[in-house]
Amino acid sequence: MRLFYDRYHARLHGFLRGRGAAPDEADDAIHDTMLAVWKTADRFEGASSARSWLFSIARNRFVDRTRKTARLSFVDEVPDCMDEASTPEEVTMAASDADRVRRCLENLKPDHRTVLRLLFYEDLSIADVSEIEGVPEGTVKSRIFHAKRLMMNCLGKRD
Repeated sequence: MRLFYDRYHARLHGFLRGRGAAPDEADDAIHDTMLAVWKTADRFEGASSARSWLFSIARNRFVDRTRKTARLSFVDEVPDCMDEASTPEEVTMAASDADRVRRCLENLKPDHRTVLRLLFYEDLSIADVSEIEGVPEGTVKSRIFHAKRLMMNCLGKRD
């Protein structure tokens, strides 16, 4: 369990911070997550990857903690047109300055920042992100669409 914790703590911490958790809130949610893994590991059926299962638990623990103290809003705008923006890889390559990219990521809404983090830093599929976030794949795709647009605008490159 210690190796598992060491392997995923930083990733979960970054994931939860990206969702808006303060450092201590992220640590508390990770603690709750690891306890849940310890208690329910025998019920893991392997229908998804262990990583997406872990991130789903972390997300749920953070949401549960947040609901106790605040109201959450899961409202997303629906795109008016088809996505014709550059691919995420082109966006990343176009912004060679890592500090600029990091600042732009920090300015995104937590939902947008989260999908980018899971897709590109954690190398998860849209289906895995959908499972972790507890939203349909279409919602994940919509968040990607908006995140890409916002990143392009922040980085100063327009379509």
